[in-house]
Amino acid sequence: MNSPSAPVSFGAFVSASRDRGRLVVQPRMGFGDPERMRTGLAATRAARAATVGTITLDSYTRVGDHAAARRAIAAGGAALNGYPIVARPARETLDVLAGVRGHRFPVQVRHGSAGPQDIFRALLEVGLTATEGGPVSYCLPYGRTPLSVSVANWRESTEILAAHSGTEPEPHLETFGGCMLGQLCPPGMLVAISLLEGLFFVRHGVRSVSLSYAQQTSPEQDREAVRALRRLAGEFLAGADWHVVLYTYMGLYPRTPEGARSVLRQAARTCVSAGAERLIVKTEAEAHRIPTIGENVRALETAARAAEAEPPGTGGDPDSETYAEARALVEGVLEHSDDVGDALLRAFAHGHLDIPFCLHPDNAGRVRSYIDDAGYLRWADTGALPLPPVARRADPGAVTSANLLSTLSYMERRHDSRVRG
Repeated sequence: MNSPSAPVSFGAFVSASRDRGRLVVQPRMGFGDPERMRTGLAATRAARAATVGTITLDSYTRVGDHAAARRAIAAGGAALNGYPIVARPARETLDVLAGVRGHRFPVQVRHGSAGPQDIFRALLEVGLTATEGGPVSYCLPYGRTPLSVSVANWRESTEILAAHSGTEPEPHLETFGGCMLGQLCPPGMLVAISLLEGLFFVRHGVRSVSLSYAQQTSPEQDREAVRALRRLAGEFLAGADWHVVLYTYMGLYPRTPEGARSVLRQAARTCVSAGAERLIVKTEAEAHRIPTIGENVRALETAARAAEAEPPGTGGDPDSETYAEARALVEGVLEHSDDVGDALLRAFAHGHLDIPFCLHPDNAGRVRSYIDDAGYLRWADTGALPLPPVARRADPGAVTSANLLSTLSYMERRHDSRVRG
């Protein structure tokens, strides 16, 4: 039996919580000050919910500017918007974790880097083995790093982590692929990229992965997407330990507290009804400022209560439109090469993967999306995507500057209006 202070494998903790019928909830908090970071982790652990901890890194560390992070630390740390795990000595990070992480509370490092090798080495040095990202999802939305460079960086980084496979705690990698740009990407594409990044991790030696999907504009379509992602994982990730994580809506957030709670509760219900095992929460303060530790804890507990009140789902259409779209995209990518990284590069070069409204030079930028009258995200222009006939399309002229602005604020207006009404 593990001692209370022995770290637990991230994937094993989520699996055990699922077996007990509990949704795992997680904040995105990160602080430059070690004491505040430790306080945030302790508060997350003490929340009335099944929780995992988060250490979100700062922007300097994200782009590999560790000298700037060290200067910020020397100046008092006020300029840091997250925890600088590379710039901080390992002993300081060990002090942050001491007595907090353990067999009932794993901790994940979140970062946003297209070149995370130093981050992976630093987290392993202090005994942390859970992190996230991906060669596509931490490249295209965040800067102008060439996709080929990101794929090479992530190949090396994944192998750094995979070198520790078979030890406790077992390394775990979460894809960010289901969150491309946070919104305006039809679910079939999000599911496909999440699955492909998960397959990339597994092919490079990581045995425990999670597949992400971001809440969109329709609960019905979101349930369809999570079920499609689960089915594809069963088909393509045989032999791996995997689970699905849902992100609470990442676009313009409701400005009223009740509107924000409405979105969060909806996300928790989607997890339970569709079979996702973990939820990344957002808080009432999301539209206004960086949330406090207390607001994060309240969000964790709100999500947990909503999940407890939701009856488990009963399946859904196994051959849904989202599943058909995602499978066609995955198969179309893998036709390019047996090496997943090379296949991703070739697919983007040919426009066989293409992200709506993404301005990165390696993205073809020929596809567009819109929200239909039922609240579903649909394709308006599919460019060169290898989509099946079932994929619904609209007249490309349906996407105008006016309805694009309306689309961006859809969830904010929808959930705030319920409160005001």
